[in-house]
Amino acid sequence: MVSSPERQIATPVLVIGTGGSGLRAAIELAERGVDVLVVGKRPKADAHTTLAAGGINAALSTMDAEDTWRQHAADTITESYLLARPDTVRIVTENAARGIEDLERWGMPFARESDGRISQRFFGAHTYRRTAFAGDYTGLEIQRTLVNRAAQLRIRIIDTCYVTRILVADNVVFGAYGFDLDDGGRYVIRADAVILAAGGHTRIWRRTSSRRDENTGDAFRLAVPAGGRIRDPELVQFHPSGLIEPENAAGTLVSEAARGEGGILRNAAGERFMARYDPERMELSTRDRVALAAYTEIKEGRGTVNGGVWLDVSHLPRETIMRRLPRVYQTMLELQMLDITRDPIEIAPTAHYSMGGVWVRPEDHGTGVDGLYAIGEASSGLHGANRLGGNSLIELLVYGRIVGEAAARYSAELSTQRRSEGALSDARAEVDTALMAEGRENVRALQRVLRNTMTEHAGVVRVEAGIRAGLSELDEVEDRMVNLGVHPDAAGFQDLAHAFDLRSSVIAARATLDAALERRETRGCHNRSDHPDVDPALRANLVWSGPGRLEREEIPDVPEDIAQLMREVSTDGKLVE
Repeated sequence: MVSSPERQIATPVLVIGTGGSGLRAAIELAERGVDVLVVGKRPKADAHTTLAAGGINAALSTMDAEDTWRQHAADTITESYLLARPDTVRIVTENAARGIEDLERWGMPFARESDGRISQRFFGAHTYRRTAFAGDYTGLEIQRTLVNRAAQLRIRIIDTCYVTRILVADNVVFGAYGFDLDDGGRYVIRADAVILAAGGHTRIWRRTSSRRDENTGDAFRLAVPAGGRIRDPELVQFHPSGLIEPENAAGTLVSEAARGEGGILRNAAGERFMARYDPERMELSTRDRVALAAYTEIKEGRGTVNGGVWLDVSHLPRETIMRRLPRVYQTMLELQMLDITRDPIEIAPTAHYSMGGVWVRPEDHGTGVDGLYAIGEASSGLHGANRLGGNSLIELLVYGRIVGEAAARYSAELSTQRRSEGALSDARAEVDTALMAEGRENVRALQRVLRNTMTEHAGVVRVEAGIRAGLSELDEVEDRMVNLGVHPDAAGFQDLAHAFDLRSSVIAARATLDAALERRETRGCHNRSDHPDVDPALRANLVWSGPGRLEREEIPDVPEDIAQLMREVSTDGKLVE
């Protein structure tokens, strides 16, 4: 088969992903005078970062003078159930204030006090108020700020480029290969360094807060064949309140602000069921506990006909709802024609955040493959078994800057660029083969099978027999993929993209199931009904490098100046994320 015409592009640094972390890295490079290209598979103005509502953390001490980056670090490690990497946590918390300053300089419209100070509020298990915000649209405003800054710097962005493979020669990166989603034209991108900012893998579950075709596990598919490894793929945060209907929006989040403002959770019989699981905190309990409670109610037959529970805010004053929950109100009107001032919302736990991801070094997020870096939800090390609310957005800014600086330095010091014609030929052949596939299996149908498997066997609660059943079903999915049919049409090459998305999801599912089987304990977001206790011997990160290849990585001791600040934080009056 003759390949489509190839567009040859050369750049010192390639960034894969147009979300917050990718744009922040690109901005750092551009401000240092380094040419950078950013590519992605969805419009830059609509990256996943735009969905982050609550806020962004930094110990600015604008509201509580006693706050410090060390206390922020202590809170982060405590919430991680001791699985966060202390060195990674230190880097993020110590550099968080600088991340906020960068956003301020570029025009981010933070909420402010009457005297001009940036407002900060409690969010989750924070000792002090350290979450800055912009209404309940914080992520959207951050993305807008970064997109505007990228435009000022004239950064090249191609957000119709689907990357199929990272090009590597002798464990050294030399670029990437892909195709255009609109016209199918191929891209050969030669680069000294590649920054992987392609998101997480939560879309492999049936209900997820990710939109269709995002967070499908692309970072797994790109990193592992290139020589990268995956750390803690089993540690996935399930949000308690995802919508059930309509089907095409299943998993869409109902902000936890709904519980924070006084929302009540009830089962199908009208019982306020959190009294059974956390009678002190009730609906203000931790995200993992509320998700487990809702899951248990549904599993034991006390859920709604559609397999959910009720979240009710209708007892609150209408003015409070319109002022404090405008996004929730608007979303429910648009998706279900539901007026939340009068009727309850039907919800169920939904896959929300990948706390694991590509293995990276703490100092520069290098992957062990020379010239390849990973950042944002594609990476790992900060969150452990439970993410401290508000930490994901600051991670993007801190490591976006650090990795941009590291990639600039790597490119400048590279004396020669190794290339491999064999690697390029393999990348071409991979796309050619996919395009020639004329089997009877439908990509979307297999994606549904995979998501059902992960929901049934690796959801909120896991058990060995179920995990092994999931691995067997995954084998069947892979067998059926041999007979896949791919059919580009006048609308573009989305079907080809979906085929590669499916490959991503299969790799991510395999890694998740393998690690979930190995982690024989219950810790944070990971619930094993056959191993209900924490196992001190499993205070380790699990590193996956391929089917059945799993190693335990020791976690360094927490530095004494941080350890002495670690304690269970009172959650009175706070929403715990």
